[in-house]
Amino acid sequence: MAEHRLQVPLDDESVAKLKAGDRVFLTGTILTGRDTAHKRMVDLLLQGESLPFDIDGQVIYYVGPSPAKPGDVIGSAGPTTSGRMDAYTPLLIEKGLRGMIGKGSRSAEVKEAMKTHKAVYFAAIGGAGALIAKSIKKAEVIAYDELGPEAVRKLWVEDFPVIVVNDIYGNDLYEEGVKEYRRA
Repeated sequence: MAEHRLQVPLDDESVAKLKAGDRVFLTGTILTGRDTAHKRMVDLLLQGESLPFDIDGQVIYYVGPSPAKPGDVIGSAGPTTSGRMDAYTPLLIEKGLRGMIGKGSRSAEVKEAMKTHKAVYFAAIGGAGALIAKSIKKAEVIAYDELGPEAVRKLWVEDFPVIVVNDIYGNDLYEEGVKEYRRA
């Protein structure tokens, strides 16, 4: 398992270097969004309209951060269950999304879209939202402000820690972990 420091947005070359199990530290801008925002995004695309922001090369973090305390950029920012976005994710990947951050397994359709369109799925550590928030240097709502914590935000991150779960080669860290456990 390798360690990578990557600049976001991601390109084909950086995504191709990643393998399931690799540790990655992301620096740059990432987006946030949960199921309600994802539904709105996909509805727009299905109507032939453009998104209110560019997702080409982007990474979306499945998070609904808690309110920031005075002097903080953001509140606790732990990952939410990724499967809730699976119905919407293949189209977003097709439109240029390069990465997703969350927790839990992805559907076969999402995994296939990742292989076909060269995207990766990262896991963030559940229960470590306050620690993860320390990597977020700035946060700004860029769409769907009325959704409150579920609005789409742009986050400026520095050394945001994640682990590659699904790579573009069809590898799945969760499945590999189960196989390894059964051998032990």
